[in-house]
Amino acid sequence: MNWLLPRFLAGAVAMAVGGGLGHVLGEMAHAPLVGLWLGTLVGASAVALVDAVRGYRLMRWLSGALEGSAPRDTGFWGEMGYRIERAVVARDRTLSREQGRLAHFLSAIEASPNGVLLLDENDQIEWCNSVAADHFGLDPVRDKRQRVTNLVRAPAFVSYLQAGAFEQAVTIPDLRNRGTLSVYIRPYGDGLKLVLSLDITERERSEGMRRDFVANVSHEIRTPLTVLSGFIETMSNLPLTEVERRRVLTLMGQQTQRMQTLVADLLTLAQLEGSPRPPSDRWVAVSKLFGQAQADATALSMGRHQLSFAGADAAQLAGSESELMSAVGNLVTNAVRYTPEGGRIAVNWRIRDDGAGEVSVSDTGPGIAREHLPRLTERFYRVDGSRSRDTGGTGLGLSIVKHVVQRHGGELDIHSEIGKGSRFCLVLPAARVRFLEPAPDPRRAAPLLNDQTMSSN
Repeated sequence: MNWLLPRFLAGAVAMAVGGGLGHVLGEMAHAPLVGLWLGTLVGASAVALVDAVRGYRLMRWLSGALEGSAPRDTGFWGEMGYRIERAVVARDRTLSREQGRLAHFLSAIEASPNGVLLLDENDQIEWCNSVAADHFGLDPVRDKRQRVTNLVRAPAFVSYLQAGAFEQAVTIPDLRNRGTLSVYIRPYGDGLKLVLSLDITERERSEGMRRDFVANVSHEIRTPLTVLSGFIETMSNLPLTEVERRRVLTLMGQQTQRMQTLVADLLTLAQLEGSPRPPSDRWVAVSKLFGQAQADATALSMGRHQLSFAGADAAQLAGSESELMSAVGNLVTNAVRYTPEGGRIAVNWRIRDDGAGEVSVSDTGPGIAREHLPRLTERFYRVDGSRSRDTGGTGLGLSIVKHVVQRHGGELDIHSEIGKGSRFCLVLPAARVRFLEPAPDPRRAAPLLNDQTMSSN
């Protein structure tokens, strides 16, 4: 209130001075009373004019961008300008802090692996992060203030949003048909909604694989158990001849062996998935791997196929001997099982151009259709289930091979064509390949040979 008294005194002084001058001038014109009133009015008008000019300057500053300082006047308008300027500065500081907090909050949401979509009371998009934009096929800038149901037209999502019952999530395909989304909606504020989206494609796939795995294991074990149970009941209730009894015992032994093989393969897979990576300082000779695989293939083939093993020489591989033997053995025995009598099976070792080592197993079997190739390494996946069971396979061999080669940092290449056979290649990185002296390393011999050829020319 320190501006009120000076303002009142200034007005009184101006009116008094104006009145006094007016009275003096009025006496000279023989109208002192009129001069008094006119002088007083002129004094008051002068004060009002100065006041109006100051008010105009303050209003012009307020109607602008409020940049710079308020007009530095005295009195009422100066005090008002100072207080308004102080309030504006305080507001700007608060706004700046809130904007910083909002930016920090939005950047945190942007970093979230889940999609976040903010809707107003009319279900119009106020904001979304890049994950939500990718899930729903939105443009964060272009689609702002658009009604979400005009852009996300999945029937399940639209029904879920309109029903207003948000206790459970809804599952929908993503808008680019690349997988499956789980969408939650949570109301907040006055009619506002928070839409959360989570890509559950991999989880759905894993759940499907788990269900298939349990179903396949149950089926694979139930079949021989049913056979064994039937034979046991037969032997218990029916008088059998010696020949019949031996035949039943032979079949029971085969089914028991089938279950033992299945359990062994399951345990191998569990061990591969749960054990540390193979060492890189323990070496196994490729010739040893080939020798074991050749012995197994010869026993299984019983002279029905032409077998050839070549190229091992003095090469060695770093890793787990048992795992590598299992991988090579599975590929070779698969080739024997699925190649008709009289067919050829070739197992070769070579060094690729990039220095990686390759064990290839080629056969002249019936071949595999192209659409089956990507799924061959899935557990229990069979191109022909009945044929696989007839040959004694468990459906886990190639899955074991894939795990072994990946644990050694390599990959499994599969090439096949109907009627022309198949070729399975174990590719191990160059860091896991070496050659024992005096056998030369072909990776060093090749450039040396080129240099000698150039010098002779």
